[in-house]
Amino acid sequence: MNIRIEYLYRDAGNYKNWGEVVFSNPTSIPIKRVEQLVGDALFERQYFIAHSAGLPDLHFTECSIELDHDWHEFHGLAETEDPPNDSTGRGVEQLIECLQVDQLI
Repeated sequence: MNIRIEYLYRDAGNYKNWGEVVFSNPTSIPIKRVEQLVGDALFERQYFIAHSAGLPDLHFTECSIELDHDWHEFHGLAETEDPPNDSTGRGVEQLIECLQVDQLI
């Protein structure tokens, strides 16, 4: 079963822009374990920089450099039969690695 990550960008005015990407799960990692690993990789178990993790950036076209930021929020994971649509063809294990590297930036 593939894994969908759902996330959002919340701007300074609290407007939200939602996104999701489906990753393959070739080693069939249980969803609870994926949730744990993703949470462990995120800043405060919730925040990450989408472009650093290779995910689509969800910023609005108009933004305030003084008020807006790079952080995106993790919303959740779901198992899905939808086909993977990650632009680079990564599996969920590679996503977790990218989120961990993102912590160092």
